[in-house]
Amino acid sequence: MNNESLYQQRLARYVTAMRNEKPDSIPIRPFVAEFTARYAGYTCQDVAHDYHRAFDAAAKCARDFDWDAVVPNMVYVWTGLAQAVGLRYYGIPGIHVPASSGFNYIEPEEDQAWMREDEYDALIADPTGFLYNVWLPRVSTEVSKLGEPATYRNNLSFVKGGMAMLQYFYAFGPQAARLRQESGTVSAIAGIFKAPFDILADKLRGYIGLTMDMVTQPHKVLAACEALMPHLCHVGLTTADAAKQVPIGFWMHRGCVPLVSPRTFDTHYWPTLKPIIEEFWKHGHQTLFYAEGKWKHHFDTFRQLPERSIVFHCDQDDIFEVHRRLHDKFALSGGVPNSLLSFGKPEQVRAFCQRVIREVAAEGGYIMDAGAIMQDDTSIENLRVLTAVTREFGGYSAGSYLAPTPLPPGEVAASLAHRAALTGMAGRGMAGRGTPGITPGITPGITPGITPGITPGICRPWEDKAKEYPEITGDKEMVRKVWNDIEGLANTYIWQLLLSF
Repeated sequence: MNNESLYQQRLARYVTAMRNEKPDSIPIRPFVAEFTARYAGYTCQDVAHDYHRAFDAAAKCARDFDWDAVVPNMVYVWTGLAQAVGLRYYGIPGIHVPASSGFNYIEPEEDQAWMREDEYDALIADPTGFLYNVWLPRVSTEVSKLGEPATYRNNLSFVKGGMAMLQYFYAFGPQAARLRQESGTVSAIAGIFKAPFDILADKLRGYIGLTMDMVTQPHKVLAACEALMPHLCHVGLTTADAAKQVPIGFWMHRGCVPLVSPRTFDTHYWPTLKPIIEEFWKHGHQTLFYAEGKWKHHFDTFRQLPERSIVFHCDQDDIFEVHRRLHDKFALSGGVPNSLLSFGKPEQVRAFCQRVIREVAAEGGYIMDAGAIMQDDTSIENLRVLTAVTREFGGYSAGSYLAPTPLPPGEVAASLAHRAALTGMAGRGMAGRGTPGITPGITPGITPGITPGITPGICRPWEDKAKEYPEITGDKEMVRKVWNDIEGLANTYIWQLLLSF
Protein backbone atom coordinates (compact mmCIF):
# COMPACT_ATOMS: atom_id res chain seq x y z
CA MET A 1 0.00 0.00 0.00
CA ASN A 2 1.39 3.42 -0.91
CA ASN A 3 1.45 6.22 1.65
CA GLU A 4 -1.52 8.09 0.19
CA SER A 5 -3.71 4.99 0.35
CA LEU A 6 -2.44 4.38 3.88
CA TYR A 7 -3.29 7.98 4.80
CA GLN A 8 -6.85 7.64 3.51
CA GLN A 9 -7.29 4.38 5.42
CA ARG A 10 -5.99 5.94 8.61
CA LEU A 11 -8.07 9.09 8.23
CA ALA A 12 -11.22 7.00 7.81
CA ARG A 13 -10.23 4.87 10.82
CA TYR A 14 -9.59 7.92 13.00
CA VAL A 15 -12.68 9.88 11.99
CA THR A 16 -14.94 6.82 12.31
CA ALA A 17 -13.72 6.21 15.86
CA MET A 18 -14.18 9.88 16.82
CA ARG A 19 -17.79 9.67 15.65
CA ASN A 20 -18.22 6.89 18.19
CA GLU A 21 -18.53 4.24 15.52
CA LYS A 22 -16.56 1.09 14.78
CA PRO A 23 -13.70 1.41 12.27
CA ASP A 24 -11.61 -1.46 10.88
CA SER A 25 -9.29 -1.25 13.91
CA ILE A 26 -8.51 0.95 16.91
CA PRO A 27 -6.64 4.08 15.80
CA ILE A 28 -3.41 4.94 17.61
CA ARG A 29 -2.88 8.66 18.21
CA PRO A 30 -0.16 9.30 20.80
CA PHE A 31 0.28 12.89 21.94
CA VAL A 32 4.06 12.72 22.15
CA ALA A 33 5.99 15.88 23.02
CA GLU A 34 9.51 15.75 24.46
CA PHE A 35 9.38 11.99 23.98
CA THR A 36 10.07 12.68 20.31
CA ALA A 37 13.32 14.44 21.22
CA ARG A 38 14.53 11.54 23.28
CA TYR A 39 13.67 9.04 20.58
CA ALA A 40 15.23 11.09 17.76
CA GLY A 41 18.43 11.85 19.68
CA TYR A 42 17.70 15.49 20.44
CA THR A 43 17.61 17.39 23.74
CA CYS A 44 14.56 19.14 25.14
CA GLN A 45 16.31 22.39 24.26
CA ASP A 46 16.64 21.26 20.63
CA VAL A 47 12.93 20.67 20.07
CA ALA A 48 11.73 23.65 22.11
CA HIS A 49 14.06 26.19 20.54
CA ASP A 50 14.34 24.91 16.96
CA TYR A 51 10.96 23.88 15.62
CA HIS A 52 12.57 22.36 12.52
CA ARG A 53 14.14 19.74 14.79
CA ALA A 54 10.81 19.28 16.56
CA PHE A 55 9.16 18.66 13.19
CA ASP A 56 11.89 16.17 12.25
CA ALA A 57 11.49 14.31 15.55
CA ALA A 58 7.69 14.11 15.20
CA ALA A 59 8.01 12.82 11.64
CA LYS A 60 10.58 10.20 12.68
CA CYS A 61 8.34 8.88 15.46
CA ALA A 62 5.29 8.76 13.19
CA ARG A 63 7.28 6.84 10.58
CA ASP A 64 9.09 4.43 12.89
CA PHE A 65 6.15 3.60 15.16
CA ASP A 66 3.62 3.45 12.32
CA TRP A 67 0.96 5.43 14.19
CA ASP A 68 -2.34 6.50 12.66
CA ALA A 69 -2.35 10.16 13.76
CA VAL A 70 -0.07 12.58 15.59
CA VAL A 71 0.16 16.29 16.24
CA PRO A 72 2.70 17.77 13.76
CA ASN A 73 4.56 19.25 16.74
CA MET A 74 3.33 18.52 20.25
CA VAL A 75 6.18 20.62 21.72
CA TYR A 76 3.97 23.45 20.59
CA VAL A 77 5.55 26.44 22.33
CA TRP A 78 8.40 27.62 20.13
CA THR A 79 10.72 29.35 22.56
CA GLY A 80 12.35 31.26 19.71
CA LEU A 81 9.08 33.13 19.33
CA ALA A 82 8.76 33.50 23.10
CA GLN A 83 12.17 35.17 23.14
CA ALA A 84 11.31 37.45 20.23
CA VAL A 85 8.26 38.73 22.13
CA GLY A 86 10.11 38.67 25.46
CA LEU A 87 7.52 36.55 27.28
CA ARG A 88 8.27 36.47 31.00
CA TYR A 89 6.24 33.40 31.84
CA TYR A 90 8.39 30.76 30.15
CA GLY A 91 11.42 29.01 31.53
CA ILE A 92 13.39 28.33 28.35
CA PRO A 93 15.57 25.19 28.22
CA GLY A 94 19.24 26.08 28.35
CA ILE A 95 18.53 29.59 29.68
CA HIS A 96 16.16 29.51 32.65
CA VAL A 97 16.02 25.74 33.11
CA PRO A 98 18.52 23.01 32.20
CA ALA A 99 18.82 22.17 28.50
CA SER A 100 17.69 18.65 29.38
CA SER A 101 14.35 19.91 30.77
CA GLY A 102 11.21 20.81 28.88
CA PHE A 103 10.07 24.45 28.87
CA ASN A 104 8.34 25.54 32.07
CA TYR A 105 5.44 27.88 32.71
CA ILE A 106 6.21 30.38 35.47
CA GLU A 107 3.21 31.84 37.26
CA PRO A 108 3.92 35.21 38.89
CA GLU A 109 3.44 36.05 42.53
CA GLU A 110 -0.12 36.95 43.43
CA ASP A 111 0.58 40.69 43.75
CA GLN A 112 2.32 40.66 40.37
CA ALA A 113 -0.43 38.87 38.43
CA TRP A 114 -0.63 39.81 34.77
CA MET A 115 -4.08 41.26 35.49
CA ARG A 116 -4.86 43.01 38.76
CA GLU A 117 -7.99 42.47 40.84
CA ASP A 118 -9.34 45.96 40.07
CA GLU A 119 -9.01 45.64 36.28
CA TYR A 120 -12.03 43.52 35.45
CA ASP A 121 -13.98 46.49 34.10
CA ALA A 122 -11.26 47.26 31.58
CA LEU A 123 -11.06 43.66 30.42
CA ILE A 124 -14.84 43.42 30.09
CA ALA A 125 -15.06 46.68 28.17
CA ASP A 126 -12.60 45.67 25.46
CA PRO A 127 -10.79 42.32 25.85
CA THR A 128 -8.54 42.81 22.81
CA GLY A 129 -7.60 46.34 23.81
CA PHE A 130 -6.83 45.17 27.34
CA LEU A 131 -4.55 42.43 26.04
CA TYR A 132 -2.56 44.85 23.90
CA ASN A 133 -2.45 47.80 26.28
CA VAL A 134 -2.19 46.18 29.71
CA TRP A 135 -1.48 42.46 29.51
CA LEU A 136 1.22 42.39 26.84
CA PRO A 137 3.44 45.10 28.39
CA ARG A 138 3.35 43.15 31.66
CA VAL A 139 4.14 39.73 30.23
CA SER A 140 6.85 41.04 27.89
CA THR A 141 10.34 42.28 28.70
CA GLU A 142 10.32 44.28 25.45
CA VAL A 143 6.96 46.04 25.12
CA SER A 144 6.58 49.57 26.51
CA LYS A 145 3.78 50.22 28.97
CA LEU A 146 0.86 52.36 27.86
CA GLY A 147 1.88 56.04 28.08
CA GLU A 148 5.61 55.37 28.00
CA PRO A 149 7.66 56.27 24.93
CA ALA A 150 7.91 53.58 22.28
CA THR A 151 11.45 52.23 22.22
CA TYR A 152 13.59 50.46 19.67
CA ARG A 153 13.15 47.20 21.59
CA ASN A 154 9.39 47.75 21.72
CA ASN A 155 9.14 48.26 17.98
CA LEU A 156 11.39 45.30 17.21
CA SER A 157 9.34 42.99 19.42
CA PHE A 158 6.21 43.50 17.32
CA VAL A 159 8.03 43.08 14.01
CA LYS A 160 9.99 40.03 15.17
CA GLY A 161 7.06 38.53 17.08
CA GLY A 162 4.57 38.95 14.27
CA MET A 163 6.89 37.66 11.57
CA ALA A 164 8.02 34.75 13.76
CA MET A 165 4.41 33.76 14.41
CA LEU A 166 3.58 33.80 10.70
CA GLN A 167 6.73 31.82 9.90
CA TYR A 168 5.87 29.21 12.51
CA PHE A 169 2.18 28.90 11.69
CA TYR A 170 2.81 28.71 7.96
CA ALA A 171 5.26 25.85 8.59
CA PHE A 172 2.50 23.61 9.98
CA GLY A 173 0.82 23.09 6.61
CA PRO A 174 3.97 21.68 4.97
CA GLN A 175 4.66 19.62 8.11
CA ALA A 176 1.19 18.04 7.94
CA ALA A 177 1.75 17.35 4.24
CA ARG A 178 5.14 15.81 5.07
CA LEU A 179 3.56 13.42 7.57
CA ARG A 180 1.00 12.44 4.96
CA GLN A 181 3.57 11.90 2.21
CA GLU A 182 6.37 10.27 4.22
CA SER A 183 4.39 7.89 6.44
CA GLY A 184 0.69 8.22 5.64
CA THR A 185 0.10 9.79 9.06
CA VAL A 186 -2.92 11.98 9.83
CA SER A 187 -2.60 15.37 11.54
CA ALA A 188 -4.60 14.70 14.70
CA ILE A 189 -6.22 18.06 15.59
CA ALA A 190 -6.78 21.53 14.19
CA GLY A 191 -7.52 24.76 15.98
CA ILE A 192 -7.09 25.79 19.56
CA PHE A 193 -9.53 26.62 22.32
CA LYS A 194 -9.53 27.16 26.06
CA ALA A 195 -12.44 27.86 28.39
CA PRO A 196 -12.91 31.49 29.45
CA PHE A 197 -12.50 30.56 33.11
CA ASP A 198 -9.26 28.72 32.36
CA ILE A 199 -7.89 31.73 30.50
CA LEU A 200 -8.49 33.91 33.56
CA ALA A 201 -6.71 31.38 35.75
CA ASP A 202 -3.87 30.57 33.34
CA LYS A 203 -2.82 33.88 31.87
CA LEU A 204 -4.60 36.78 33.57
CA ARG A 205 -5.43 36.61 37.28
CA GLY A 206 -3.53 33.41 38.09
CA TYR A 207 -5.01 30.53 40.06
CA ILE A 208 -4.69 32.14 43.51
CA GLY A 209 -5.96 35.51 42.34
CA LEU A 210 -8.97 34.00 40.62
CA THR A 211 -9.74 31.89 43.68
CA MET A 212 -9.82 35.05 45.80
CA ASP A 213 -11.92 36.89 43.21
CA MET A 214 -14.52 34.13 43.39
CA VAL A 215 -15.00 35.13 47.03
CA THR A 216 -14.82 38.91 46.69
CA GLN A 217 -16.24 39.67 43.23
CA PRO A 218 -17.73 36.57 41.57
CA HIS A 219 -20.08 38.70 39.45
CA LYS A 220 -17.09 40.42 37.83
CA VAL A 221 -15.47 37.05 37.14
CA LEU A 222 -18.64 35.88 35.40
CA ALA A 223 -18.89 39.09 33.37
CA ALA A 224 -15.26 38.70 32.32
CA CYS A 225 -15.84 35.10 31.22
CA GLU A 226 -18.85 36.25 29.21
CA ALA A 227 -16.82 39.02 27.59
CA LEU A 228 -14.13 36.51 26.57
CA MET A 229 -16.60 34.00 25.12
CA PRO A 230 -17.12 35.40 21.59
CA HIS A 231 -13.41 36.05 21.13
CA LEU A 232 -12.36 32.55 22.19
CA CYS A 233 -15.13 31.07 20.05
CA HIS A 234 -13.87 33.09 17.08
CA VAL A 235 -10.33 31.77 17.53
CA GLY A 236 -11.59 28.20 17.71
CA LEU A 237 -13.72 28.47 14.59
CA THR A 238 -11.17 30.32 12.48
CA THR A 239 -8.39 27.85 13.28
CA ALA A 240 -10.53 24.70 12.93
CA ASP A 241 -10.24 22.06 10.22
CA ALA A 242 -11.95 23.42 7.11
CA ALA A 243 -12.80 19.85 6.08
CA LYS A 244 -14.53 19.30 9.45
CA GLN A 245 -12.87 15.95 9.99
CA VAL A 246 -10.43 16.34 12.90
CA PRO A 247 -11.49 18.07 16.13
CA ILE A 248 -10.70 21.42 17.69
CA GLY A 249 -8.23 20.93 20.54
CA PHE A 250 -9.64 22.09 23.90
CA TRP A 251 -7.05 22.04 26.68
CA MET A 252 -8.86 21.76 30.02
CA HIS A 253 -6.73 23.09 32.85
CA ARG A 254 -8.25 24.41 36.05
CA GLY A 255 -11.98 23.82 35.96
CA CYS A 256 -12.11 20.50 37.81
CA VAL A 257 -12.22 19.42 41.44
CA PRO A 258 -10.19 20.13 43.56
CA LEU A 259 -8.94 23.23 41.71
CA VAL A 260 -12.43 24.70 41.74
CA SER A 261 -15.55 23.63 43.60
CA PRO A 262 -18.49 21.96 41.87
CA ARG A 263 -20.47 25.13 42.61
CA THR A 264 -17.95 27.32 40.77
CA PHE A 265 -18.03 24.90 37.86
CA ASP A 266 -21.82 25.16 37.73
CA THR A 267 -22.03 28.95 38.07
CA HIS A 268 -19.00 30.13 36.08
CA TYR A 269 -17.09 27.45 34.19
CA TRP A 270 -19.86 25.53 32.46
CA PRO A 271 -22.30 28.35 31.54
CA THR A 272 -19.53 30.15 29.65
CA LEU A 273 -18.13 26.97 28.07
CA LYS A 274 -21.16 24.98 26.93
CA PRO A 275 -22.50 27.57 24.43
CA ILE A 276 -19.13 27.69 22.66
CA ILE A 277 -18.92 23.89 22.30
CA GLU A 278 -22.46 23.93 20.92
CA GLU A 279 -21.47 26.69 18.51
CA PHE A 280 -18.55 24.61 17.27
CA TRP A 281 -20.93 21.70 16.73
CA LYS A 282 -23.42 23.93 14.90
CA HIS A 283 -20.60 24.59 12.43
CA GLY A 284 -19.85 20.87 12.12
CA HIS A 285 -16.76 20.74 14.34
CA GLN A 286 -16.16 18.21 17.07
CA THR A 287 -14.19 19.30 20.12
CA LEU A 288 -11.50 17.19 21.75
CA PHE A 289 -12.04 17.55 25.50
CA TYR A 290 -8.45 17.06 26.63
CA ALA A 291 -9.48 16.65 30.25
CA GLU A 292 -6.29 17.14 32.23
CA GLY A 293 -6.74 16.00 35.82
CA LYS A 294 -9.89 14.31 37.17
CA TRP A 295 -13.31 15.33 35.86
CA LYS A 296 -15.60 12.60 37.20
CA HIS A 297 -17.65 15.11 39.19
CA HIS A 298 -18.81 16.64 35.90
CA PHE A 299 -19.56 13.61 33.72
CA ASP A 300 -23.32 14.05 34.08
CA THR A 301 -22.98 17.70 33.09
CA PHE A 302 -20.98 16.83 29.97
CA ARG A 303 -23.88 14.63 28.92
CA GLN A 304 -25.89 17.83 28.30
CA LEU A 305 -23.86 18.32 25.11
CA PRO A 306 -25.16 17.00 21.78
CA GLU A 307 -24.33 13.39 21.02
CA ARG A 308 -20.93 12.96 19.31
CA SER A 309 -20.15 16.68 19.60
CA ILE A 310 -17.06 15.94 21.70
CA VAL A 311 -14.34 13.33 22.02
CA PHE A 312 -13.54 12.92 25.70
CA HIS A 313 -9.86 12.36 26.43
CA CYS A 314 -9.24 10.64 29.76
CA ASP A 315 -6.21 11.70 31.79
CA GLN A 316 -6.36 10.80 35.49
CA ASP A 317 -9.93 9.55 35.61
CA ASP A 318 -10.52 5.80 35.57
CA ILE A 319 -10.97 5.01 31.87
CA PHE A 320 -13.32 2.14 32.75
CA GLU A 321 -15.61 4.46 34.72
CA VAL A 322 -15.43 7.00 31.89
CA HIS A 323 -16.56 4.25 29.53
CA ARG A 324 -19.55 3.39 31.73
CA ARG A 325 -20.69 6.98 32.09
CA LEU A 326 -19.92 8.67 28.77
CA HIS A 327 -19.23 6.19 26.00
CA ASP A 328 -22.85 5.77 24.92
CA LYS A 329 -22.81 9.43 23.80
CA PHE A 330 -19.20 10.32 23.03
CA ALA A 331 -16.05 8.74 21.66
CA LEU A 332 -13.17 8.35 24.11
CA SER A 333 -9.40 8.49 23.90
CA GLY A 334 -6.45 8.00 26.23
CA GLY A 335 -6.69 6.60 29.72
CA VAL A 336 -3.42 4.64 29.74
CA PRO A 337 -1.60 6.07 32.79
CA ASN A 338 1.57 8.01 32.01
CA SER A 339 3.16 6.59 35.15
CA LEU A 340 2.62 3.10 33.76
CA LEU A 341 4.19 4.02 30.42
CA SER A 342 7.14 5.69 32.16
CA PHE A 343 7.87 3.33 35.03
CA GLY A 344 5.82 0.18 34.52
CA LYS A 345 7.08 -3.10 33.17
CA PRO A 346 6.27 -4.03 29.56
CA GLU A 347 4.05 -6.92 30.68
CA GLN A 348 2.03 -4.49 32.85
CA VAL A 349 1.56 -2.14 29.91
CA ARG A 350 0.51 -5.05 27.73
CA ALA A 351 -2.06 -6.27 30.27
CA PHE A 352 -3.56 -2.81 30.81
CA CYS A 353 -3.85 -2.06 27.10
CA GLN A 354 -5.47 -5.44 26.50
CA ARG A 355 -8.04 -4.67 29.19
CA VAL A 356 -8.77 -1.28 27.59
CA ILE A 357 -9.25 -3.00 24.23
CA ARG A 358 -11.64 -5.55 25.75
CA GLU A 359 -13.66 -3.30 28.05
CA VAL A 360 -13.54 0.17 26.50
CA ALA A 361 -12.92 -0.27 22.78
CA ALA A 362 -14.96 -3.40 22.07
CA GLU A 363 -17.73 -1.54 20.23
CA GLY A 364 -15.56 1.14 18.64
CA GLY A 365 -15.43 4.83 19.47
CA TYR A 366 -12.03 4.68 21.13
CA ILE A 367 -8.59 6.07 20.23
CA MET A 368 -5.52 4.58 21.93
CA ASP A 369 -3.30 7.09 23.73
CA ALA A 370 -1.72 7.87 27.06
CA GLY A 371 -3.61 9.87 29.66
CA ALA A 372 -1.51 13.00 29.25
CA ILE A 373 1.03 14.45 26.85
CA MET A 374 4.13 12.28 26.88
CA GLN A 375 7.38 13.95 27.84
CA ASP A 376 10.90 12.60 27.91
CA ASP A 377 10.33 10.15 30.78
CA THR A 378 8.07 7.88 28.71
CA SER A 379 9.70 4.52 28.07
CA ILE A 380 10.40 3.85 24.40
CA GLU A 381 9.95 0.12 25.00
CA ASN A 382 6.59 0.62 26.72
CA LEU A 383 5.30 2.83 23.93
CA ARG A 384 6.30 0.14 21.46
CA VAL A 385 4.30 -2.35 23.54
CA LEU A 386 1.22 -0.09 23.51
CA THR A 387 1.50 0.19 19.73
CA ALA A 388 2.08 -3.53 19.14
CA VAL A 389 -0.76 -4.66 21.43
CA THR A 390 -3.22 -2.31 19.76
CA ARG A 391 -2.23 -3.56 16.32
CA GLU A 392 -2.40 -7.18 17.46
CA PHE A 393 -5.71 -7.12 19.33
CA GLY A 394 -7.41 -3.92 18.13
CA GLY A 395 -8.94 -5.15 14.88
CA TYR A 396 -12.71 -5.37 14.40
CA SER A 397 -14.33 -8.19 12.47
CA ALA A 398 -17.11 -5.89 11.23
CA GLY A 399 -17.42 -2.17 11.57
CA SER A 400 -19.14 0.96 10.32
CA TYR A 401 -15.98 1.91 8.47
CA LEU A 402 -16.73 4.62 5.87
CA ALA A 403 -14.72 7.18 3.96
CA PRO A 404 -14.58 10.34 6.11
CA THR A 405 -16.73 13.28 5.10
CA PRO A 406 -17.63 16.50 6.89
CA LEU A 407 -20.30 16.00 9.52
CA PRO A 408 -23.64 16.32 7.66
CA PRO A 409 -25.32 19.66 8.48
CA GLY A 410 -28.64 17.89 8.90
CA GLU A 411 -27.19 15.55 11.49
CA VAL A 412 -25.72 18.43 13.48
CA ALA A 413 -28.95 20.42 13.28
CA ALA A 414 -31.03 17.42 14.32
CA SER A 415 -28.77 16.74 17.29
CA LEU A 416 -29.05 20.35 18.46
CA ALA A 417 -32.81 20.47 17.89
CA HIS A 418 -33.28 17.32 19.94
CA ARG A 419 -31.20 18.76 22.76
CA ALA A 420 -33.11 22.06 22.62
CA ALA A 421 -36.42 20.22 22.86
CA LEU A 422 -35.24 18.43 25.98
CA THR A 423 -33.65 21.35 27.78
CA GLY A 424 -35.28 24.50 26.49
CA MET A 425 -32.39 26.90 25.99
CA ALA A 426 -29.80 24.18 25.38
CA GLY A 427 -28.35 23.84 21.92
CA ARG A 428 -28.47 27.53 21.06
CA GLY A 429 -24.73 27.88 21.09
CA MET A 430 -23.75 31.55 20.93
CA ALA A 431 -27.04 32.62 19.32
CA GLY A 432 -28.70 35.59 20.96
CA ARG A 433 -25.63 36.74 22.82
CA GLY A 434 -24.97 39.66 20.49
CA THR A 435 -21.70 41.42 19.95
CA PRO A 436 -19.47 41.77 22.99
CA GLY A 437 -19.57 45.27 24.32
CA ILE A 438 -19.59 47.38 27.42
CA THR A 439 -21.46 46.14 30.44
CA PRO A 440 -23.90 48.76 31.80
CA GLY A 441 -22.24 51.02 34.34
CA ILE A 442 -18.72 50.25 33.12
CA THR A 443 -16.54 52.96 31.65
CA PRO A 444 -13.99 51.80 29.06
CA GLY A 445 -11.03 53.93 30.12
CA ILE A 446 -8.62 51.65 28.31
CA THR A 447 -9.05 52.34 24.59
CA PRO A 448 -10.44 55.85 24.15
CA GLY A 449 -12.23 56.36 20.85
CA ILE A 450 -12.91 52.67 20.26
CA THR A 451 -16.51 51.85 19.52
CA PRO A 452 -18.24 49.58 22.04
CA GLY A 453 -19.22 46.16 20.76
CA ILE A 454 -16.15 45.30 18.70
CA THR A 455 -16.68 42.25 16.51
CA PRO A 456 -14.39 39.33 17.40
CA GLY A 457 -11.44 39.11 15.03
CA ILE A 458 -11.03 42.88 14.83
CA CYS A 459 -8.82 45.23 16.84
CA ARG A 460 -9.87 48.63 15.56
CA PRO A 461 -13.25 48.72 13.84
CA TRP A 462 -13.55 49.94 10.27
CA GLU A 463 -16.20 52.41 11.42
CA ASP A 464 -13.53 54.26 13.42
CA LYS A 465 -10.94 54.17 10.66
CA ALA A 466 -13.41 55.32 8.02
CA LYS A 467 -13.92 58.59 9.92
CA GLU A 468 -10.30 59.52 9.17
CA TYR A 469 -10.76 59.27 5.40
CA PRO A 470 -12.34 61.70 2.96
CA GLU A 471 -15.35 60.27 1.16
CA ILE A 472 -14.38 56.96 -0.41
CA THR A 473 -15.22 56.58 -4.08
CA GLY A 474 -15.35 53.41 -6.12
CA ASP A 475 -15.65 50.08 -4.34
CA LYS A 476 -16.16 50.98 -0.67
CA GLU A 477 -16.80 47.39 0.35
CA MET A 478 -13.42 46.29 -1.03
CA VAL A 479 -11.64 48.93 1.05
CA ARG A 480 -13.52 47.85 4.17
CA LYS A 481 -12.85 44.16 3.56
CA VAL A 482 -9.12 44.63 3.06
CA TRP A 483 -8.95 46.72 6.24
CA ASN A 484 -10.72 44.05 8.25
CA ASP A 485 -8.58 41.26 6.77
CA ILE A 486 -5.38 42.98 7.86
CA GLU A 487 -6.94 43.84 11.21
CA GLY A 488 -7.54 40.12 11.59
CA LEU A 489 -3.79 39.47 11.53
CA ALA A 490 -3.24 41.86 14.43
CA ASN A 491 -6.11 40.23 16.29
CA THR A 492 -4.68 36.78 15.65
CA TYR A 493 -1.31 37.89 17.03
CA ILE A 494 -2.52 38.90 20.47
CA TRP A 495 -5.07 36.11 20.94
CA GLN A 496 -2.61 33.45 19.84
CA LEU A 497 -0.07 34.81 22.31
CA LEU A 498 -2.73 34.43 24.97
CA LEU A 499 -3.90 30.94 23.98
CA SER A 500 -0.91 29.24 22.35
CA PHE A 501 2.25 30.76 23.77
